Amino acid sequence: AKVTLTPESSIQAQKDIGADIIIPLDELPPHHIDRDSLAASVERSHRWEARSLMEHLKDSRERKQAIFSVIHGGTDVELRTKS
Repeated sequence: AKVTLTPESSIQAQKDIGADIIIPLDELPPHHIDRDSLAASVERSHRWEARSLMEHLKDSRERKQAIFSVIHGGTDVELRTKS
């Protein structure tokens, strides 16, 4: 069966199973990737994380669940700092 995963559905799935700590949907690019592609990946993950946070905040006080994000940017110091 085909499953469509979105930032919002990822958050809801984690809430539904009662996760204490929720991790937003993000992209994990390969290690050997050019900087432009890595920067695009960081931006994509940041957009997804913003959507995830908005979904989480809809009912965060009711469930007492925390959300934490992952630092992105690979080994690129500038991108990691931005992340």
